[in-house]
Amino acid sequence: MSNVYDQLKALSIELPAAGAPAAAYVMSAQAGKTVFLSGHIAKRNGQVWTGKLGDTIGTEEGQQAARSIAIDLIATLHAHVGDLNRVKRIVKVMSLVNSTPDFIEQHLVTNGASELFVAVFGERGKHARSAFGVAQIPLGACVEIELIAEVE
Repeated sequence: MSNVYDQLKALSIELPAAGAPAAAYVMSAQAGKTVFLSGHIAKRNGQVWTGKLGDTIGTEEGQQAARSIAIDLIATLHAHVGDLNRVKRIVKVMSLVNSTPDFIEQHLVTNGASELFVAVFGERGKHARSAFGVAQIPLGACVEIELIAEVE
């Protein structure tokens, strides 16, 4: 099993501080060995990454937004478990893509996050996934992603 922190360093990723909830919820909750992370919205330069896929944002930029969310999710997971090497598996990812009715590449946008989880966690990063197009996301964010992980 590879060291997650070595993988992050090799990818030139420095984890940010875990975010705080914006309303009446927690960023993470654990039941047994399963950790549930609340949805994280895309941010760029510390601000909400707004836009609508198929209108003001293209698939490649959406992938970058999803990748940025994956980094924030990993930071929240780190804050919750204390050591990312305790992550046995990324189990499930659910992605909401703020998109026009005719945009059909939500799955490709979500690959920005999925590919990073595999790059960081290796085989443990392969997960089940859902990707949905939605009419709107809080604060006008372009993408929101939540995650379920199993820990040792």
